[in-house]
Amino acid sequence: MNTMKSYFKNQILKNFDEASFNYNNEALLQKIFADKLAKSCSEQSIPKGIWVDLGSGTGLLANAIETFHPNHSVIRIDGSKAMLKQHSQKQKVQLWDLNLGLPEWTKKPTLIASNFALHWLVNPQGKLKEWFSALAPGGLLAIALPVEGSFPEWYEASSKAKVKCTATYLPSSTSLINAIQNKNIQYKQLERFTQQSKNVTSLLKPLVKIGAHSTQNDSLNVGEWRKVKRNWPLAPSTNELQLTWSIQILIARK
Repeated sequence: MNTMKSYFKNQILKNFDEASFNYNNEALLQKIFADKLAKSCSEQSIPKGIWVDLGSGTGLLANAIETFHPNHSVIRIDGSKAMLKQHSQKQKVQLWDLNLGLPEWTKKPTLIASNFALHWLVNPQGKLKEWFSALAPGGLLAIALPVEGSFPEWYEASSKAKVKCTATYLPSSTSLINAIQNKNIQYKQLERFTQQSKNVTSLLKPLVKIGAHSTQNDSLNVGEWRKVKRNWPLAPSTNELQLTWSIQILIARK
């Protein structure tokens, strides 16, 4: 991993460590999609065996899966020590840097699930192929994450302000879907989720509160941010400011 990628990885972990204590109170969007993904998984047949939540954070997805399957526990795997400390002692956790590949288990997992984590890793498409390959025959892969096409209002405002958009880069939906053979895909859905507020700060502040503000771009100065805020488009129907996410849900069976 080159120096820039190493710095970015460390920045990501630092931000999530710092946000771990308040994460569950602030990660409303992440909880919505953790519940959606867990429900979609419950509608599939998941073989008994090792179930893992990759990039589990505080365990929103693992908790939701266990709610639908109370007799089966999920191993929560994350690179942030502080996030894993938010789990109860009875829950199975594993500290692991997913950029290094996957941990070794006694058997191949029958469920690999991940919510709002894959896009923080180097080469998300390659990681997705790796995860699918690691499944036991008949095992299920279930992911949800923001993808390219998110934050159109932010990009528009930055373009009009003539400054670089500082949103983090996201993988394309197509690149993720193409990582898995079509015959293996059980379910795919690209959802749009729009947040509204009276001001830009209220739209972007939750990203900081949950530690999801890491970016590969240089920060803007105060003057540049003011230009972005002045150029943020208003929603014609409500006359409020918006921030729109594109979220890819993908479920595949090996």
